[in-house]
Parts: sequence; C-alpha cells; structure tokens
Amino acid sequence: MATLCLRKLIHQATRNETSCISKYLDIPLAQTMQKTTFSQALMVMAGAKRRLIFVPTKSFCTTEEAEKKPEGKKKKPNAQKTFGSIGRKIPQQIIHVISKNGDSLGNMHRGDVIRLMNEHDLKLVLLRENEDPPVYRLMTGKQIHEEQVKRREKQKASSKAGPVQLKELTFSAAIAKHDLETKIRQIQQWIDKKHHVRISVEQRNVADGPEKMLALFDQIVETMPEKATYLSPPRVIKEGKSTCVLRHTSDKEAREYRKVGKNQTDILNKESGNETTESSELQ
Repeated sequence: MATLCLRKLIHQATRNETSCISKYLDIPLAQTMQKTTFSQALMVMAGAKRRLIFVPTKSFCTTEEAEKKPEGKKKKPNAQKTFGSIGRKIPQQIIHVISKNGDSLGNMHRGDVIRLMNEHDLKLVLLRENEDPPVYRLMTGKQIHEEQVKRREKQKASSKAGPVQLKELTFSAAIAKHDLETKIRQIQQWIDKKHHVRISVEQRNVADGPEKMLALFDQIVETMPEKATYLSPPRVIKEGKSTCVLRHTSDKEAREYRKVGKNQTDILNKESGNETTESSELQ
C-alpha cells in the first residue's frame, strides 16, 4: 500500500513538472525522477537533506506539571519565628550580639560567639533576622523559658480578649451623689471588661467655669485606683460641655502605681514616726 502511494506521488510530480516532495525536501526532483528508475528515486529521497521546521507545541508529558508544586502563600520576610535557642548552627558569619544582661557586645564573628557560648554555658536566640547584621542574644536556659511563658500568656490573653468597645455616658455636673455612684459602678463594669468609656459632662451654669466638670472627672478616676486612667484627657469641646475617655490600665502601669503608693506610705510613716519621737523628747 505504501509503495502504491509513493508511485502515485512520483507520477504526479513528473506529470505536473512540479514536485511537492521538493517543496519540503528542498531539492528539484522533477527532472531527476524523469531520468531515473523507481529504486534510484527512493535512494535520492533517502539521502536528501530535510528542512527542520520548528513548530511550538505543548508537550504531552505531565512530568513538569506533576513536579510543579502549587504556589502557596509566601511567607512574609518579617514573620517571627518560634522564640528559642538556635543551637550552634549560625548561618551568618558576622552577627550583632547582645549579652544576657541586655548589653550590646557589638558585631562578632560566629566562631567567637560559639566560644562565648561554650565558656559561659549560654544559648543563642535570634531576635531580629532582617537587620544587617542580624541581631542575636545570649541567654540562659531559664531566661529562654521565662520569655516563652510570657509570650504564651500574652498570646493567650490577646486571643481571649474581644474587640475593644467604646461606651458612652452623659450626665450633668449637678448630678446627685446617689446617681453619681450608680454611674461610677456602671463605668467600673465597663472598665473591668477593658472597654473604653467616653464620659461627657454638661454644665447648666456656664458662669461657674469648666473647673467643676474637670474636678468631677478626677473624682471618677480616683474611685478606680489601679484600674482606670485617661486615654484622652479631659477637655472642653464647647461652652458648657466637657468630655474625656477612660481606659483600663496595663499591668505595668498598675505595678508602678502600687510602687509609688508604697513609697508614699513609707514616707508618711517615717514622717509620723519622727514627729512622735520629737514630741516624746519635748515631754
């Protein structure tokens, strides 16, 4: 069957004096095939130089697609890793080192850092990788454990804490004592839930000035020691009306407040003791 097709093709080429084979093989076969036999024509075609035609096609092989992994979410360069010791595998040659006491030791070669770790039995923790050079800190195992516990507690507290809400209260500067106590209890409940509270005080008698309204704000804050403080200080927004915003104090602020209160108590006790001694001496 193939031989018949080839004969037909050769016959057509010789008859029309235009060779469709020469169109692709780039040789004039018309005259050659007129003067040669069929076997010689086959030999000529076999030795003919073929033209290479590059056609863009899609490969049927699925290996590349199988090896190509789907692109996931790229990690942010500033993504914070788990806090802990990196061991002695320091990828950078030069790093900035902070001592276990928090003092800067400057830029050091990783070999010198490893020597310090061995001499003082310390561990190395990565703090800031994106700086040039990266910042590391030498810490003891106890320091690393305490920092890990602190970070877990902070993360747990932030996950439990809901969105901060802004509550609002408006009342008159001439409010009765019982009504004011009721308002203060309501503010305390919101502060305990760590909400922000905007308090607006209106003054009917403008001639008294804003001092009375500002003193009322201080009175409310003083009823919640170690709990509430000003997020936005008291200010007069228009004639006869003042406002402020309260927030829950942080743990650090509460500790400082207790420390200051304790110091003041010690000073008062010391002064009262000196007065008692002087009175006894006079007697």
